[in-house]
Amino acid sequence: MNSVGIVNTQFYTIEENIKLESGVEFSPITVAYETYGTLNKNADNAILIIHALTGDAHAAGYKSEDDKKAGWWDALIGPNKPFDTNKYFVVCTNIFGGCSGTTGPSSINPNTGKPYGISFPVFTIEDTIKIQKKVLDYLGVKSLYSVAGGSMGGMQAMQFSITYPEFVKSAILIATTSKLSPQAIAFNAVGRNSIISDPAWNNGDYYDKEIKPDRGLSIARMIGHITYLCEEAMYNKFGRRLQNKEHYDFNFDIDFQVESYLKHQGQIFVDRFDANSYLYITKAVDYFDLENKYGSLENAFKMTKSKFLVISFDTDWLFPSSQAKEIVNTLMRLNKDVSYCEIKSPCGHDAFLLEYDVQSKIIGSFLNNHIKGDNNG
Repeated sequence: MNSVGIVNTQFYTIEENIKLESGVEFSPITVAYETYGTLNKNADNAILIIHALTGDAHAAGYKSEDDKKAGWWDALIGPNKPFDTNKYFVVCTNIFGGCSGTTGPSSINPNTGKPYGISFPVFTIEDTIKIQKKVLDYLGVKSLYSVAGGSMGGMQAMQFSITYPEFVKSAILIATTSKLSPQAIAFNAVGRNSIISDPAWNNGDYYDKEIKPDRGLSIARMIGHITYLCEEAMYNKFGRRLQNKEHYDFNFDIDFQVESYLKHQGQIFVDRFDANSYLYITKAVDYFDLENKYGSLENAFKMTKSKFLVISFDTDWLFPSSQAKEIVNTLMRLNKDVSYCEIKSPCGHDAFLLEYDVQSKIIGSFLNNHIKGDNNG
């Protein structure tokens, strides 16, 4: 209902070198992207949607007539939805370093004819938004009406408002943080180590091998998935229920439903994601630290001109509400235009991909008031 319909993923190649934060100059870069709606004559009605850690450019609609699964934020993007494609030109790109159409470690290095593997450069969140800006320039976008994302997508939306203050009119930051806690970095480190410790990883050179580091990547996903849930969500979903049995087996096979669920999540993940991309993207997230980068959060946000909407979830222990409130309090001290809402949810960090009804009302109201404010000004 109110779908954008069948959507074709498109591709744009940046031929000139992009200087990364590490100092490396890198090209060419092909970016996978999708668009929904129409860019207006002033080229100022664009909204950039940014995916989370392992997402892709397919944010809304369907890839074919037979496709049963809509894009990952389809509930929020489309005619008469919060990101209303009758009003806005909505763009979503796949992250640099990814494995869903954008240049990453699994892409072919034109200089060698082989996949980059771990010769691919380490990159940062700021690098990813520089590349997305190039795509928006190519599409003819003169300014962003809004930039929105959850989790890692929220980090990029924040960085976009900071790096391009004149370009971004509003930013919607959902279930995100200005820097990872040591605990969150630790979970990412364990996930990366599970991949690197898999003998099939072979120092990142496995693309032409029959056996891939699927076991390590599967375990990394299991570890990560635990952080996306919360105790309440896991208890409600699984409790201590056994998996297809009435008694313990007294061995090391799967006994509990939660074990079976995590194993399934790991198994289906390896079918769609690249182990090296997981290493690079989680490292980029670890490096994200606005306070360290700019000297303070105040310094980071002081030149921004965006209106901000910040949303957190009360059971999100990966990026808790206290971290969202730190962003909000900083913006308030700087007299920035900021709205904040903490949503009660039993879904943990994953709530931004599940709690659509309440998010729809909040985001829709924010964007509509944003319009009125612009018109009144």
